[in-house]
Amino acid sequence: VLRNRIILQLQIISVLQWVITFLVMEKRGRHPEWVRNWTVWKHFRDYFPIRLIKTHTFLLIRNYIFEYHPHGIVYFGAFCNSGTEATGFSKKIPGICPHLATLSGNFRLPLPQDYLLSGGICPVNRKAIDYIFSKSGTGNSVGGAAESLDCTPGKNIVTLKNRKGFVKLALQQGADWVAVYSFGENEVYKQIILKKFHGRGMFSANTWGIVPYSKLKTQQIKQYHYLYVHSLKKTVGCWTGNA
Repeated sequence: VLRNRIILQLQIISVLQWVITFLVMEKRGRHPEWVRNWTVWKHFRDYFPIRLIKTHTFLLIRNYIFEYHPHGIVYFGAFCNSGTEATGFSKKIPGICPHLATLSGNFRLPLPQDYLLSGGICPVNRKAIDYIFSKSGTGNSVGGAAESLDCTPGKNIVTLKNRKGFVKLALQQGADWVAVYSFGENEVYKQIILKKFHGRGMFSANTWGIVPYSKLKTQQIKQYHYLYVHSLKKTVGCWTGNA
């Protein structure tokens, strides 16, 4: 009986810890340096291998959105460069605290939740990102799951044309964009491409039943989106021969 009570108490404590972490910590991540400096991350880096090349000087008084391209299947490069110290992020970009953003659903299971939080990873939602911007810089892959469908070896396809939300967010927060391109991200896996088919669900990310579609109207957003795309193409063009 005593044993069962102890087990029950431990289970209750574990559930409470998970709930508290989910409600409080998920919006910012824990960011412990000792986890970021694990030796296993160096082996992870050398397996591919992965390098971090900085081409710009960053001001400590500014917040930055590191837009990572392409997304790939698992975005190994983004995690290794921003979620760990294996490639020397803090030494190459001192004073900037990186936070990767991923789907909120990834935080709903206890063990994956702790794993993600330990790397300073936060949910890619407005509440979490607003909090991060009030403290430090952040990183995100604009294309997301849609772009991962195009990660075919030998091709560099970026889902960016209709992704303007990150531009609006940066303008509202007064943050700067940083174009980050990972050469070789699409070479990690071979993907079986299924033929497209058309259908219509009850709900989607853009509409809720009879509610009209939400459309961005601001000309300023389109202007800065164009400038970002132009800069990204220029960056890729400069480094294609050196990748």
